[in-house]
Amino acid sequence: MRITGGPNQTRPRWLSGSDPVVPGAQGKCGRMNQEEVEALERLLGRSFNDHELLVRAMRHASIADTRAESNERLEFLGDAVLGLVVCAHLYETFPEMLEGDMTKIKSVAVSRKICAKIARKLGLDKHLLLGKGMLGAQPLPSSLSAAVLESVIGAIYLDAGGPSEGLEAVRDFLMPHMESIVTKAEESGHQQNFKSVLQQFAQDQFEATPTYVLLDEKGPDHAKCFEVCVQIGANRYPSSWGQSKKESEQIAALHALDELGLIFETEDGDIAIVDQTEVSDLDDARAEARSEE
Repeated sequence: MRITGGPNQTRPRWLSGSDPVVPGAQGKCGRMNQEEVEALERLLGRSFNDHELLVRAMRHASIADTRAESNERLEFLGDAVLGLVVCAHLYETFPEMLEGDMTKIKSVAVSRKICAKIARKLGLDKHLLLGKGMLGAQPLPSSLSAAVLESVIGAIYLDAGGPSEGLEAVRDFLMPHMESIVTKAEESGHQQNFKSVLQQFAQDQFEATPTYVLLDEKGPDHAKCFEVCVQIGANRYPSSWGQSKKESEQIAALHALDELGLIFETEDGDIAIVDQTEVSDLDDARAEARSEE
């Protein structure tokens, strides 16, 4: 599909002139020209009816005239749509799976780490419209990569026409990237129960039980989000937001495991738990080395 706008036609206000946008290390500064919009559509495998939605999905607050014109509102919508599509997939694919296990898998699938991984794989971070002050970041924070995937999901949902058609369009776009992640999470022995893994490690190594501290909550009663962090002894680990306390605690436990060096990324980009026997062997070796000093 070609975007209308020949030399004798009035070009939409959100398109720049014929000169290409100057790219930064990642992301771009300025507006998007016609060729770049078409290239982005090819990356997504979708022709947009409303191209301004697509451009807005790529517009970071640092370059927008106002926050309302940035991609933040689309990110908010896309986050909810992402969760719904993944939950529906789990419900339909695993008819015998209990709510708790579905929550664990969903917390992995919609995590910032996974969203950032998909965004980078697609190259979305290279098309972000950023303020000049952010172009020096090499690479961009993973939170920005994750956020642009969510804003694109929001844009696809709206462009396709809302609830029914929108969810179907997002499912068609998202699940080819997400299905293998969900399957591997379901097949894993610990079923991504990061709280359980963290508790076992903390009790073995620190003789302490992790506690989960509620730091903040936002939103109306029927749609609250919760910020939670893990505390082990006097140490607190990075917090996380989730749409339920259970979800927030699972992601917070994942952050703690990461800080403690107990997880790693496989060649496929998936999350795996370090073999606990290896951890014990390493601790024994360290203790022996200290005794010989």
